[in-house]
Amino acid sequence: MLPVKMFSTLSCPYCVQAKALLKQRGVEAIDDVRVDLEPAQRQAMIEITGRRTVPQIFIGDTHVGGCDDLLALDRRGGLLPLLAGARTSA
Repeated sequence: MLPVKMFSTLSCPYCVQAKALLKQRGVEAIDDVRVDLEPAQRQAMIEITGRRTVPQIFIGDTHVGGCDDLLALDRRGGLLPLLAGARTSA
């Protein structure tokens, strides 16, 4: 399974929802970068993704996007193959 990295905050309900879905799909560990605790990481997130909102989710080197993007990827059957390392269009 590819590594998962998520930029998040503690109080974000979308972050909680995204983490729950990833756990349901078998992700055991998420590299959780808390931008509320490390403000410099928010700027890094913006530079990498071009987005200001959390969560911002990466699976391997693929930027999935936010929670809605993750949910849509799962609905169209792309999340599990991506987690397994298959090349898909996130």
